[in-house]
Amino acid sequence: MARVIVDVMLKPEILDPQGQAIARALPRLGFSGVSAVRQGKRFEIELEGPADEAALEEVRKMAETLLANTVIEDYSVRVEG
Repeated sequence: MARVIVDVMLKPEILDPQGQAIARALPRLGFSGVSAVRQGKRFEIELEGPADEAALEEVRKMAETLLANTVIEDYSVRVEG
């Protein structure tokens, strides 16, 4: 069994209102030195077999079809551990 991580983030040119709200809240909570925050999503996918290239290609298709809106989001796929 293998675990694959898919991280989804807004593309750099897309406004991130949640990230901006977090960045504005941090100083009020006593945290300093943060100039910007970007918020994203993380998916952990457990595969029944090994995380070979064919399985990773399937995960990439999942990301493009369902997990990420590729018009405004980028994604990365990696095998954990």
